[in-house]
Amino acid sequence: MKEVVTRGLSGALYAFLLILSIFLNEYVFLGLIFIFGLICIHELQRLLKLESYLSYVLLVVFFLAFSVFKWNVYAQWLLWIVTFLVKILLIKDLMTFNKIPLFEGKKYILIIFYLIASVIFITLIPYYNQDYHPEVLLSIFALMWTNDTFAYLIGKNFGKRKLFERISPKKTIEGFMGGLIFSLLLSLLAHYITKDFTYLIWLGIGLLVSVFGTYGDLIQSKLKRQAQVKDSGTLMPGHGGLLDRLDSILFTSTFVYGYLLIIQYVS
Repeated sequence: MKEVVTRGLSGALYAFLLILSIFLNEYVFLGLIFIFGLICIHELQRLLKLESYLSYVLLVVFFLAFSVFKWNVYAQWLLWIVTFLVKILLIKDLMTFNKIPLFEGKKYILIIFYLIASVIFITLIPYYNQDYHPEVLLSIFALMWTNDTFAYLIGKNFGKRKLFERISPKKTIEGFMGGLIFSLLLSLLAHYITKDFTYLIWLGIGLLVSVFGTYGDLIQSKLKRQAQVKDSGTLMPGHGGLLDRLDSILFTSTFVYGYLLIIQYVS
């Protein structure tokens, strides 16, 4: 019972800070995400057994270029394409290899395109049409939280068939489907609340959040297995590290932002 209360309180504090920053001021939001990025780099370097200040310098450079000064759309497209390819490679390695090769030999590629670029895309999502739309980003976080919550509840109570047992024994196909269904239902509600996109576009976002959020969680689990640790850190009691809490949204941000870029391009 104590662990549940601790987990609930730390999760509530994280959500409160995030929601407050999103709606309080766009610069407060950027500042909080930058701090989150610094913490996540520290935790990822711990997993990689890497001690380097270069990772922090790279975050500062990328953050200033893309999140603060917002380099032109061609630079954003280039960053997105490379990040997309790296994440597809990570998904392939998750499915076919016992170990993720980038973990062993190309650690800075993992740091830049698995983590830093993902942080950048989180900050760019609310600017999908140049103006700041906090309700869009909050809706996407809500979709992710809904997916995680119902995947856990349905998997725990009704799950029988394992989704990816050798990486995450507790995840089930029933849990994944439960998270997906409730994410799609909430995406319809997001359409009526925000009015930013059509219901079909929001359904697409809900699908991306559920599918790639699950991949993000599985890849983070595999990285921790390779590092032979249970959690990426201890910052959030009951959850582990901040990277453990953000793994799904970090991985998904690339695909959601690319989806929004494509919609803007073809509309």
